[in-house]
Amino acid sequence: MCAIDLFSATMFSRIARPAQQIARQFSTSSSNDAKVCVLGAAGGIGQPLSLLMKQSPLVSHLALYDIAHTPGVAADLSHIETKAKVTGHMGDAQLAECVKDADVVLIPAGVPRKPGMTRDDLFNTNASIVANLIDACAANCPKARIGIITNPVNSTVPIAAEVLKKRGVYDEKRLFGVTTLDVVRSNTFIAEAKNLDVNKVSCPVIGGHSGITIIPLISQCTPAVSFPKDEREKLSVRIQNAGTEVVEAKAGAGSATLSMAYAASVFAKSLLEALNGTEGIVTCAYVSSNETGAKYFATPILLGKNGVEKNLGIGQLLDYERKLLNDSMDELNSNISKGEAFVAENVQ
Repeated sequence: MCAIDLFSATMFSRIARPAQQIARQFSTSSSNDAKVCVLGAAGGIGQPLSLLMKQSPLVSHLALYDIAHTPGVAADLSHIETKAKVTGHMGDAQLAECVKDADVVLIPAGVPRKPGMTRDDLFNTNASIVANLIDACAANCPKARIGIITNPVNSTVPIAAEVLKKRGVYDEKRLFGVTTLDVVRSNTFIAEAKNLDVNKVSCPVIGGHSGITIIPLISQCTPAVSFPKDEREKLSVRIQNAGTEVVEAKAGAGSATLSMAYAASVFAKSLLEALNGTEGIVTCAYVSSNETGAKYFATPILLGKNGVEKNLGIGQLLDYERKLLNDSMDELNSNISKGEAFVAENVQ
């Protein structure tokens, strides 16, 4: 368990139990009417994410945006017998209407990884896409809680922050890099290794959202688990490289779209529950931070109506976990600087 403080330890018991979260959220009758936007809704992550969000009773309006095919996706989803009204918006001319007055904006837009590609290979294309979408959010829904899914998240979150700063509407409590998939994978792999009920496994993951910047805190898992040194290292490396595992298994047919959509929906529903007044919701996310030497860093956070209520920090680390953290910092800071430099050079 985490040893930050008594409050944090209690909160950790509520981190990243996705199946339980979904059951709780789907059984919640809510008076809140939230507008949720999915930008990139016709893509490999966007379509299943939109389907999952359509099922949430916390969503009254699901607004979908992409550069093509969105009307068809919206028409298809609109036939589902759940509360949310669905609208489809296509192309630059309809972007502002899509995001206007949104409560939550989820951004999976961009090109996916293919075999042999790194997240850095995605940067040039996806950086421009995120900057453009965030610019529209700044003008039309400046108070929205924004979840960045587009890779490389280590760089696209700083891009979003810098654009929002340029437009004078940046609120660090409302901008998140969605790293929930790293937690989902950690929970799954640990449960499999120890023959545990995955719904009762909760392992925080800190750092960033690529390769060595992903730092699973197996020592803080609930229930407590232990592994021999070599098994712990092998498991940590598998969690760090799980995205590549999927890319290679799909053999050029895509990346981790279904599991990412699931994880993003879990994160979004946590935001919506907090917005609706539910207290004590904790999740891991990549946010503005002073916990380490990086400006942005994933840690467990307590959510509130306005976004980040409290950063719960990294807790006590094993020497091995501390080494993972130290080894990640140069790459993470380089990723952050790259995103900031893109905005300085390309956004007026």
